Amino acid sequence: MKVTFLGTGTSTGVPVLTCKCEVCRSLDYRDKRLRVSILIQHNGKNIIVDTGPDFRQQALRENLQSLEAVVFTHEHKDHTAGLDDIRPFNYLSGIKNCPIYAHPRVLAQLKMEYFYAFSENPYPGVPIITCNEIDTEPFEIAGLEFIPIQVMHHKLPVIGFRIGDFTYITDANFIEEKELEKIYGSKVLVLNALQREPHISHFNLKEAIALSGKINAEKTYFTHISHKLGLHRDVESELPTQIGLAYDGLSFEI
Repeated sequence: MKVTFLGTGTSTGVPVLTCKCEVCRSLDYRDKRLRVSILIQHNGKNIIVDTGPDFRQQALRENLQSLEAVVFTHEHKDHTAGLDDIRPFNYLSGIKNCPIYAHPRVLAQLKMEYFYAFSENPYPGVPIITCNEIDTEPFEIAGLEFIPIQVMHHKLPVIGFRIGDFTYITDANFIEEKELEKIYGSKVLVLNALQREPHISHFNLKEAIALSGKINAEKTYFTHISHKLGLHRDVESELPTQIGLAYDGLSFEI
C-alpha cells in the first residue's frame, strides 16, 4: 500500500491569503500546503480520503487517472469542497459510478450541498455517486479493511481510519482510550498538529508529540498544519527522530 499526502495544510492553506509572515513568504516548497487529503493506492486502485477545495489541483499533480472510492472524515468544507471534481472520473476514465463512504450525518450534509447530484432527474454531467454509510464497524474497499476511529474535533465527532499498519487522524483534539486502543501497534501514524499555541479543536504541536509518544509508532507524520506552526525546516529540526512533518507530495509505502 502506498500513501501520498495530497495536501497537508489547514482550512486556509499555506500561504494564507493576505498574510506576510515568514512562513507564507517562504520559498521552500514544503511550506506550500494545500488543504488536507491523502491518496491510498493498493493493487492498482486509488482511494481518496477527503476531497478538499484543492482536489482538482492535487489530482493533476499526481496524474490521477482513476478513482475507486472517496472516504470522508467529516463534513467541514476544507474536506468536502472538491467533491464535484470527481466528474471527469465518472465520464472520461470509464468509472461510471464513484462510491463515497461517510457517516450518515456527513452524507446528509453532502446531499444538501450537492443537491443537483442527488435529484430524481439529475442534470446531465453531474457527479455520479453511490452513498455508503459508515460509523463504527469496519468496511472494505479494494481489498483493504478500513477500521473507523472516532475522535473529537471540539464537539464534532470526526472519523479517522486504521488500514492495516497505517492510521490516519486529522481534525482532532481528543481521543478516548477505547478508540486509542484501535491505533496501538500502528507502524505509521498520521496526526494533526495545527500550531504551537493551544487550540479549541486541534492538537497543538506539544499535544501531538505527546500522543505520538503514547502510540509509539515506528514513524509519525504531522499534518493539517497552519502557518502559525513555523517554517518546515525549523520545526522538523526540533522533532524526535521518529516524527516528521508531512508535506504536499510526500509518499511512503507500508
